[in-house]
Amino acid sequence: MPASLIPKTVSVLREGYSVDRLRSDAISGLTVAIVALPLSMAIAIASGVSPDRGLYAAIIGGFFVSLLGGSRHQIGGPAGAFIVLVAASVERHGIDGLLLAVMVSGLIMIAAGYLRLGAYIRFIPYPVTVGFTAGIALIIFASQLSAIFGLDLPDKEPGPFAEKVAYLSHYVGTTNLAALGIAALTIAIIIAVKRFRPGWPGMLIAVAVASLVALALPVETIGSQFGGLPRGLQTPAMPAFSLQKLVEVLPDAFAFALLGSIESLLSAVVADGMTGRRHRSNMELIGQGVANIASGLFGGICVTGTIARTATNVRAGATSPFSGMLHAAFLLLFMIVAAPLARYIPIPALAGVLAVVAWSMVEKAAIRTLIGTSRGDAVILIVTFLLVVFRDLTEGIVAGFALGAVLFIDRMGRNVAVSPYADYHAQPESPIANTDPDTVVYRISGAFFFGAAAAVGSVLDRIASTARYFVLDLSEVPYLDSSAANVLESTLRKAENGNVRVVLSGSSEEIRAILKTHGISEPRVIYARDLDDAALRIEALKTESRSPAR
Repeated sequence: MPASLIPKTVSVLREGYSVDRLRSDAISGLTVAIVALPLSMAIAIASGVSPDRGLYAAIIGGFFVSLLGGSRHQIGGPAGAFIVLVAASVERHGIDGLLLAVMVSGLIMIAAGYLRLGAYIRFIPYPVTVGFTAGIALIIFASQLSAIFGLDLPDKEPGPFAEKVAYLSHYVGTTNLAALGIAALTIAIIIAVKRFRPGWPGMLIAVAVASLVALALPVETIGSQFGGLPRGLQTPAMPAFSLQKLVEVLPDAFAFALLGSIESLLSAVVADGMTGRRHRSNMELIGQGVANIASGLFGGICVTGTIARTATNVRAGATSPFSGMLHAAFLLLFMIVAAPLARYIPIPALAGVLAVVAWSMVEKAAIRTLIGTSRGDAVILIVTFLLVVFRDLTEGIVAGFALGAVLFIDRMGRNVAVSPYADYHAQPESPIANTDPDTVVYRISGAFFFGAAAAVGSVLDRIASTARYFVLDLSEVPYLDSSAANVLESTLRKAENGNVRVVLSGSSEEIRAILKTHGISEPRVIYARDLDDAALRIEALKTESRSPAR
């Protein structure tokens, strides 16, 4: 079996798994479980299902994502990005239809992994991912307005964003001040804990405090709306199945699979950037697919890699996929022990949690950078965002990708005289490399854009920490976009972690301006006119390091 189709769990066991690593993974797993507990219930409720289905997804799906996935640090579970899709699927097909769509999406993801499509999914341009994430965040926030304000609605609120906002505006006068106060208190506590005690579980603390306060207030709770949580998992069972039902849910299944694949691989890339590791994209898709099938069997909603929980896992000291499996075990323990207490959790508190999640999903710095860097990237971002909010998630992604392709064709047309046959790879080539064992020199030839970012990034990550000095010659790069700049920034972070100095040689003023907007500027990186200038700058650094301290 090729290495790309071997779960990271197997790799970890082959390396040797010690008691010290288990201790670190147990601590990080517990930390993530505390974060995931209120979040999983909140996402499920916002998706139009009972809170236990979110916990089933986090426990069962989260376990299999870690056991069979291609990332050492990925944490799987229900994600806010799926709220709109899941709610629409439940409304169209009911719970059985939703569970069938979840399981079919798992089969689609497994097939994509075995067909080696993981690398192609990563070709989606960076502005598209930023735009659809911001659009989903706005939709999530809008979906929580009625719970935050405790509105008394005579009918079910409409799904589309514009219709929803217009409908809710007619009932602002029915605001429940107690519900609004609980939501505001929850948001305030989460923000305060994050600022003054960032290591504490702010969401859990906020929900616990809000639940105590809500005991004396007239607000909706999990108990009043859903009757509480079961104390454990339900027996696995196949949802109602027929050929007609399968055909009906196929569009939902493909949407779940597409979004789940994008989210999980983005999350794995984030984990790679934080740890210096490289995930196996195709194995990650297979693991996500099995996780969704298992989640559907146990009555859970969609599962994907979750960026915030994965980042928390890394920061908490996780060393292997066993952290994710332990996070699932801790969640099951919480469910068994504390299920009776969940009935007292106020719905406005969970809405407040999701409001904070929605705000955190918006990549504010990335939006500012994209809008300020390139008019074309800004158009892609805005069009994707507007289509996701006012039309459909899939339409937004497809339109954004199409615009990115058109923009690329236009840019390549203007650069064809410079590089008629773009060579998308980094190749070692420099006199410095032959005379200086402490220095590695690579040259990128051709247009460095989103379609080349994954391939070039995988090469750069392998060599970014192999020497004391890393020279990257960009003299033959006629064009570089935001996706490529994001890859170089990730490479620079890895080099910094290994105390490697990076020199960028031969970049044009236009490319240098783009890189600087992404934080790739001096003194983090050294800019040189050409390779000779790079050699002089490295010699100066060596002389400085050899000089005795004054």
